[in-house]
Amino acid sequence: MTEKKENKSKRISKEDLKSVLGGTILASEKVTKQLPFVFFVAFMFIGLITNRYWTEKTIRKIDMVKDSLKEYKAESVIHETQLMYINRPSEVTKKVIEREIDLIEPTEPAKKIIVKKLEQK
Repeated sequence: MTEKKENKSKRISKEDLKSVLGGTILASEKVTKQLPFVFFVAFMFIGLITNRYWTEKTIRKIDMVKDSLKEYKAESVIHETQLMYINRPSEVTKKVIEREIDLIEPTEPAKKIIVKKLEQK
């Protein structure tokens, strides 16, 4: 018997439904006292959604930069190997011969030139 009374009290009455649909509930004192809190909660939800959007946008940009960085690293390795190949003494000799530059390959190792400083008096 007590269960029936609880079920009846939990049901929405016709008057409550009319006040919600008619808009008179918004004019009641209980609701108007809670409006600042409702606006605060709505503002917090908007801030949360904005923050989430901004974070996802930033993560997408970071992923794009990481991908381009990988491409640039691979490209730099390719250029580095090409440069090492071009700078080999045999390749330099071939280029000199092809361009008919009057350079002769040295037969002696390079010597260090030492200049003595004059003492100032």
